[in-house]
Amino acid sequence: MSASAREQLLALLAEKSFRLGQFTLSSGANSDYYIDCRLTTLDANGALATGQAVLHEIESRDWRPDAIGGLTMGADPIVVATSVISAQQGRPIHGFLVRKAEKTHGTGQRIEGFRRKPARVVIVDDVCTTGASTVQAIEAAREHGFEVVGVMCLVDRQEFGGRANVEKAAAPAQFVALFTTSDVRTEHMSLPEHAKSGAPPIFAVSAKCDFCDQPAVTNVPGNRCEVHRP
Repeated sequence: MSASAREQLLALLAEKSFRLGQFTLSSGANSDYYIDCRLTTLDANGALATGQAVLHEIESRDWRPDAIGGLTMGADPIVVATSVISAQQGRPIHGFLVRKAEKTHGTGQRIEGFRRKPARVVIVDDVCTTGASTVQAIEAAREHGFEVVGVMCLVDRQEFGGRANVEKAAAPAQFVALFTTSDVRTEHMSLPEHAKSGAPPIFAVSAKCDFCDQPAVTNVPGNRCEVHRP
């Protein structure tokens, strides 16, 4: 079940969450693709696959957490899905959410949901770009008094120093990504609409060939023009 859940999650991310085009990211950087994991993690089948795949990864690494949590909103559906599946399997992992800022009313707390201390926790996020949201969640969890035993994201964009930033903040806990953008992009390009169109595998946007100054028509492997493409 775990292997098929992982495969299904990748397929759903490729179909529902991945888009090619020209996008401006929250960091201000430009990108030729965008991944909105919530289109998958808030899908009924996607939520099921997410919970099963994340829970399997946690158990395979023997993290043995009491709770799972992350910064709202990217982590919210991942936390709920994993917690529900864990309870169904008789090995409950509770959930908590980290506010971006403390409440200015009521108890004024930043951690919502599970708050018992001491506790072993896993921090989750949907996409790791710069890693800023994941780092915030790690810091808030430790400030609350949790022991962070593992950190996980669904997709690592493999750019903007995100992995290095999270690994530094997470240490000595391990940081794991279920997939990379290369995994999701490759799966996306294998979808029937791309296969039928005969489109090149991956397009470069506003880039020049690595071997000359001509416009690139593909970026696999590297930026290549029509003459130098494989």
